[in-house]
Amino acid sequence: MTYDLTPGLIAALIVAGVVAGFVNTMAGGGSVLTLPVLMLLGLPANVANGTNRVSVLAQSVAAVHAFHRRGRLDVAALPKIVLPTVVGAALGAYAAALVPAFLLKPILLGTMVIVALVLVLRRTPSIEQELPQPKTSVASTLGLFVAGLYGGFVQAGVGFLLLGVLVGVMRYDLVRANALKLACTGIFGGTALVVFTVAGQVAWVPGVVLAAATVVGANLGVRVAVRINPRLLKWLVFTAVLVTCVLALLKSTPSG
Repeated sequence: MTYDLTPGLIAALIVAGVVAGFVNTMAGGGSVLTLPVLMLLGLPANVANGTNRVSVLAQSVAAVHAFHRRGRLDVAALPKIVLPTVVGAALGAYAAALVPAFLLKPILLGTMVIVALVLVLRRTPSIEQELPQPKTSVASTLGLFVAGLYGGFVQAGVGFLLLGVLVGVMRYDLVRANALKLACTGIFGGTALVVFTVAGQVAWVPGVVLAAATVVGANLGVRVAVRINPRLLKWLVFTAVLVTCVLALLKSTPSG
């Protein structure tokens, strides 16, 4: 497996990782930045998809730990929330591992742009918003399974789906929903990483570099999420996604 890891691209990977970890901690969509950068290194789309899970696992663990220290993680609810997402993620990752790289690349890049556009257009509720007591239902379990299925296949933007279920259906406030969302992405991100590793679709050197950067971003995100102007951050991410996606499409991708 060959890829370009020049100083400039390492810097791009680090910047993308810090921003992605920060954005994922606040809401989601950070993978729309990291996936195009990984493909810009010359990684095939399926390997970039698998490599990205190293950082997803690392940043999720770091952010969940930070939320737990602040008493914002509903530990008792984890089993009933995580189980359907893990089942969905395993199936989604298995499907993604079987899709040929030449087909997966336009699918991933197209998804990145769509998710980035949704990120810009969707309304951002107050993170302090309080909602009624959380509840579970058949709809919430099905929603978590579908979110896991999507997250296992692509990962990018799965935070929005999880927040939609946790806040919109289960009625969590956004702070606790974000903590649970990150626990879910960490666990089913790890599940997906196992699948991609077995399939030989993980480039560990850029994966570890990206993971270290996202951990920094995740810790910053937990501390300053409520102080950032969400609208400005959305447009910055959207612009960066468009640029990196165009560059990744123009770059020839090696087959292995």
